[in-house]
Amino acid sequence: MISALCASNGKLSMRHAWPAPVLRFGRARLATQTTAYGKPPNSPMVLGIRREDKNRWERRVALTPAHVKRLIKETGARVLVQPSNTRIFNNASFERAGAIVEEDLSKADAILGIKEVPVDKLIPNKTYLIFSHTHKGQEYNMPSLQAFLDQNIRLIDYELMTDPESGKRLVLFGTHAGYAGMIDGLHGLGQRLLALGYNSPLIHMGQAHVYPNPECVNTKLHHVGDIISDQGLPDAFAPMVFTFTGSGNVTRGARAIFDKLPHDNISMEQLPSIVKDRYNQRYKNRLLALQVNAADYVERIEGGQYDRAEYREFPDRYRSVFAQKIAPYTTMLINGIYWESRFPRLMTTKDLADIQRRRDLRSRMLAIADISCDIGGSLEFMSHASTIDSPFFYVDAVNSVEHKDIEKPGVQINSIDNLPTELPFEASKHFGDSLYPHAKALALGNLSDTVLSRAIICQNGQLELPHKHLEKNLTKAHGIRVADTRRKRVLLAGSGMVSQPLVDYLARTRDTDITVASNNLDEARNLAYQFPNTQATLLDISDTTTLNNNVKGSDVVVSLVPAPLHPQIAETAIRNGKHVVTASYISDEMASLDRKAKDASVTVLNEIGLDPGIDHCSAMKIIDEAKAQGATVRSFISWCGGLTAPENSTNQLGYKFSWSPRGVMTAGLNAAKFKINKQVREIPSGALFGSAFAQVPLYPGFAFEGLANRDSLQYADIYGLKLDEMDTMFRGTLRFQGYAEILDALLKLGFLDLNASSAIQQGTGFQFLAQTIGLASNQPDLPQIADVLAQKLGTTVSSTLVSRLLLAFEEFGMLGPNSHLPLSAPTALDALSKCLQSSLKFGQGERDMVCLFHEFGIENPDGSYDVQTSSLVAYGDSESGETAMARTVGIPAAIATRLLLENKIQTRGVIRPTIPEIYQPLLERLGQMGMHFTETSKNGVHNSLQQRMAWN
Repeated sequence: MISALCASNGKLSMRHAWPAPVLRFGRARLATQTTAYGKPPNSPMVLGIRREDKNRWERRVALTPAHVKRLIKETGARVLVQPSNTRIFNNASFERAGAIVEEDLSKADAILGIKEVPVDKLIPNKTYLIFSHTHKGQEYNMPSLQAFLDQNIRLIDYELMTDPESGKRLVLFGTHAGYAGMIDGLHGLGQRLLALGYNSPLIHMGQAHVYPNPECVNTKLHHVGDIISDQGLPDAFAPMVFTFTGSGNVTRGARAIFDKLPHDNISMEQLPSIVKDRYNQRYKNRLLALQVNAADYVERIEGGQYDRAEYREFPDRYRSVFAQKIAPYTTMLINGIYWESRFPRLMTTKDLADIQRRRDLRSRMLAIADISCDIGGSLEFMSHASTIDSPFFYVDAVNSVEHKDIEKPGVQINSIDNLPTELPFEASKHFGDSLYPHAKALALGNLSDTVLSRAIICQNGQLELPHKHLEKNLTKAHGIRVADTRRKRVLLAGSGMVSQPLVDYLARTRDTDITVASNNLDEARNLAYQFPNTQATLLDISDTTTLNNNVKGSDVVVSLVPAPLHPQIAETAIRNGKHVVTASYISDEMASLDRKAKDASVTVLNEIGLDPGIDHCSAMKIIDEAKAQGATVRSFISWCGGLTAPENSTNQLGYKFSWSPRGVMTAGLNAAKFKINKQVREIPSGALFGSAFAQVPLYPGFAFEGLANRDSLQYADIYGLKLDEMDTMFRGTLRFQGYAEILDALLKLGFLDLNASSAIQQGTGFQFLAQTIGLASNQPDLPQIADVLAQKLGTTVSSTLVSRLLLAFEEFGMLGPNSHLPLSAPTALDALSKCLQSSLKFGQGERDMVCLFHEFGIENPDGSYDVQTSSLVAYGDSESGETAMARTVGIPAAIATRLLLENKIQTRGVIRPTIPEIYQPLLERLGQMGMHFTETSKNGVHNSLQQRMAWN
């Protein structure tokens, strides 16, 4: 549709059509002592143009190919351009302009960019021209300023490039921020009105980035304006008053967009009468624009007339009355004022709450386009910058709630902090036009250019005189936290159900870019599109070149692919010096990478899900505390299970599947080894279901049974315990009673056969049943089936087991109305897994449950015996569909990833979360996410589970 709207004689026009502000340049003075590092005065320099990497939306560039071509022609300078696949101008266009496209900018004398440069990407002894966001002493960027000093970099900040006569900024994006902010604001208001139940012409507005050029925007605004004139605005919201604050480039840009719609300009004095006359037909077909300044919304606290000079010098003598005089009439606020903390706020959170409490103002203060994006500034309740991916959030000040649900109460806030990049072509062209005279002076080595020299913050390792006051904000080792401002990068390999809570957790921190890599690109995109700073890419692990490139561009790799693939990903990560997180057990192949990981100073953190994962963390906390008291751990019992919530356990297994059942089935074929009551027990492969613990009395309200989980004895060494000093060492899997009986019968009947001879080809569910149990008839004859089952299982036709199996086969789709559905699989176990996956999945409104229970038998130094427990029970969310299993696996892995990104984990090699530097902060952050372990302690061995667990 955009191309149709923008077409002009069958071609798309890219002519400059935005209203451009008038710019003036000061007269340069020669001062040959100030030149680029290592260059004689007035000799051509090598300029570099860096690739923007703050986020994937940053597509702007300081100089366009046209500027570069002109610069090379007029100065003879060489221009190096870092390659970029996201920049609005492609690499070939710069090459055609005469630039050299290459990654390495170390040969450049001066480097031009837009946004802040990650500290680790700075090149010493260079001149940088960027928006550094340091000259106001912004604390979050002081480490960057310190890095400029330490690396002997000359820093020239665009914000300080001003006209020497008027003091006005010369090189800026403000107007384009206004353009994009107004477009996005109209788009958001249209969406908000629809969510409130009202169609409006504004619903046709898109976000700014969907329009390739100004003509497309103008066409769209003309179209929307026609609808406003012809069909009108919703009566419930008339008159629609758009209030503009500020008088600079931002507001002028916003007005340039707004003024293309049918509107009337109104004054403060008209507001009461206009609202009183709200049903006037004129207000239905026109928007109203109110431009206000400080004289309109502040008043002297002690009375008297507003005085601009006094207000600027003594702002504490004034207070804002915007909430009382203007906000009650405002539909949408477009905020473009420059604000400092010494001035009164435009609106406080209390002001907003007072307005939202009034029923008569429900159609007012619907939306705010905070183009100034001053966090916690003129609008106290504006808590954070939003993103192009997620441009709006909502503040319900009455209930002190901030949310992103467009249908719930609250004012809509659009606070994107890089709006001009939504219009990258025109913004870059306008910016480059403004910058060009000074870039030309720089290319000639003439840093005496008045505008350039006034914009230098530091050089030769020293702050320039106008910025000496920043010294108090700087420190290298004392007094102030020096943070890494470089954006963090996470590669997530896998996009299954566990991935969503993991990405959700990581995306909450705005300094992190996440790439979801999956062999199912649609699934990865569906996940990525839900979160800011998240993108999707195709993952083919057999394509080593692509895998290497994906890994190389990350700081931490989270591997949620099938466990056998972890070592290949880990080895690639180690080769690139990147940390790895997995939720799977450490295999022998993974363990063999330990030396390589240590030599590369890489952490490969495994077993950081639920079980294994937070079971290790909660166990080691108690064990280390006991050791610190001089006590001895005599018994360790750990039960864990991912289960169906009791009210939803409505089938013969008492179990439902939220992912492929194959792993659950094959786990039942494992052997097991454990120690209980001083006796070592072993269960051979294939005997696990028949050797279940019939009762596991953790909670009276839960009818649990349990299965031994692999080799429990190895965990004595893993947990730093002495097996010969222990009575019991056991780890098991929880299920509801009756599960093991059915699975043991299915095993004996051949449904868990992994041989190819058990395959089912182009059959049905019933044919799979008949083939597996050896049924002679091709008809579902229940008495005959019952007789075959009884014979094969050594029981009677009337037994409870046979009755349960017949019910189970109907539930599995092998008998009954679904038994005719097609089924093919390479083995019987795979066929059974397909049946279970389609028939025993969670339904709408159902939820799962996770139960983790540790018991420790601890002998104290005085000979007394304590039984301590640590337990966690969590339920899935039946409304959102998020499972407890996904949360308890995904969030621990996400927290571990965050700890690595924050350099909180220093241990290297292939490791588990069994050391304090991992489990202590991880348990603390789990608690912050609502996952709290309950700990109890009782005296006496008679309270121990080992005395009460029944084992066949």
